[in-house]
Amino acid sequence: MMAMADTAAKAETAAAAPIPAADQVSMYLNYLKGKNVGMLINQTSVIGSRKVPVVDSLLRLGITVRKIYGPEHGVRGNAANGATIDNSIDPVTKLPVISLYGKHFKPTPADLKGINLMVFDVQDVGTRFYTYISTLHYVMEACAENNIELVVLDRPNPNGYFVDGPILDTAFRSFVGMHPIPVVHGMTIAEYAQMINGEGWLKGAIKCKLKLFKVANYTHATPYVLPVNPSPNLNSAQSILLYPHICFFEGTNLSLGRGTPDPFQVVGSPLLKGKYSYSFKPVSIPGVSDNPPLKDQVCYGISLKDYNTDTLRKTGRLNLAWLIKFYKDYPDKEHFFIPYIERLAGSKKLKEQIIAGKTEAEIRQSWEPGLSQFKATRAKYLLYK
Repeated sequence: MMAMADTAAKAETAAAAPIPAADQVSMYLNYLKGKNVGMLINQTSVIGSRKVPVVDSLLRLGITVRKIYGPEHGVRGNAANGATIDNSIDPVTKLPVISLYGKHFKPTPADLKGINLMVFDVQDVGTRFYTYISTLHYVMEACAENNIELVVLDRPNPNGYFVDGPILDTAFRSFVGMHPIPVVHGMTIAEYAQMINGEGWLKGAIKCKLKLFKVANYTHATPYVLPVNPSPNLNSAQSILLYPHICFFEGTNLSLGRGTPDPFQVVGSPLLKGKYSYSFKPVSIPGVSDNPPLKDQVCYGISLKDYNTDTLRKTGRLNLAWLIKFYKDYPDKEHFFIPYIERLAGSKKLKEQIIAGKTEAEIRQSWEPGLSQFKATRAKYLLYK
């Protein structure tokens, strides 16, 4: 009897698992037929448990895909962070690949020539500084300017269960933060596309024609483990859940484990020897971290590989305690931060607050009323209530 109950519970869980839009081929196939399609995709753009690339599947089903467009890390997801990517020919499909992380971020009219429908299917992780939403912005803008409709095949947001962080000051606008949103926005790609349109964020407040296909069996509270790593250094479910909380260390002189098997799960510096017992050494890993911070130096700090991320889900807040503690422990405080922190945080304020010794509660209070105002705005664009 107990075995039958367990089987039923497992079946119910499986039935309720989120189904990305790309997996629901019959829902959108007819919409693509007869069109000259461009596809913004990467290695996460797959269908089903066999992880069949969506472009391969659509080609076999007779859809006319003319060009592929790639974001940071490339169409196959094998380029290191920040690496410039050139246009190429995809070795599998033999289609032309237009890089949107090379000479330009925004498709040109020449890039879009011969296309009358664009498909966007990329897995996001729900943070302001993860660059796929910036690529979304530029693709929407180019499509709007060239009268091309954009189809978004939506995917779950693994960090979609909370909204938190300082609102970006647009004076600090960059490719790792384009819009006045908090660090964690709590939206899927399709919802975010609606916000970009609705808030008039495209150049000249132009509107992109959108067709959105939704995830099935999904709410923002639904836990979701990605079937494919979204980028080379987010290589585990643990790193993806920790990413919003510790990415601020990218704006410091500490290592976040790039160049180790555990990026975004360890934090440390050679200057912290004697204060922390855990150690690791970043090395060059071609195609993943070619020249990581503090390469070939033994760093001392903490490992979060076994940290219970359910704690983060329960609090529904960014954890600032790690950043504050490391600043206090770092012996060369004048050189703890690097200028990149201002782009990550979206202003100078977070750096100034930590240097001034502000508490986490005081820092969080400074995020209001902007954070509450964003939540109210966000509510207008949610597809998953």
